[in-house]
Amino acid sequence: MTSTADDAPRDRRDETENERHDRNWSEILQELRVIQTGTQILTGFLLTLAFQPRFAELDGYQVGTYLALVVVAAFATALALIPVALHRALFHRHAKSAIIRIANLILRVTLAAVGLTLAGTSMLIFDVVLGREAGLIAACVALVVVVAAWLVLPDVVRRKYPRA
Repeated sequence: MTSTADDAPRDRRDETENERHDRNWSEILQELRVIQTGTQILTGFLLTLAFQPRFAELDGYQVGTYLALVVVAAFATALALIPVALHRALFHRHAKSAIIRIANLILRVTLAAVGLTLAGTSMLIFDVVLGREAGLIAACVALVVVVAAWLVLPDVVRRKYPRA
């Protein structure tokens, strides 16, 4: 068996390539469960806003922001479902390695879409409640937190634990 990053001796795993693919797919499914739940809750929240009495009071900027957020949230929700649909379409075709690579890429794009949705939703809420400046500050803070937590922190940890 050839050594890869996921089955290197330092990893202390004694698994076949198929076992490694199964484990990687299982880990992706767990990540999908987390992101799908959060994405669907956020999308559902956004979809209900248009039916609230105060929605009619929004100005053009706020309505445009809201509609853009609905599109990005729906996009994120659809993206988060693609790996499962792909797996179902390619089941029993010995394509798990390709499915894992594609699902990994899709999950990264989904995280970016969710990050934008979080920042945009924060911006819209603060804009409606406290004003435009507060909305922009909230969006910036949310983006900084997302970038720090989702990009900077993993990079710092990755440097501390380099691959074998």
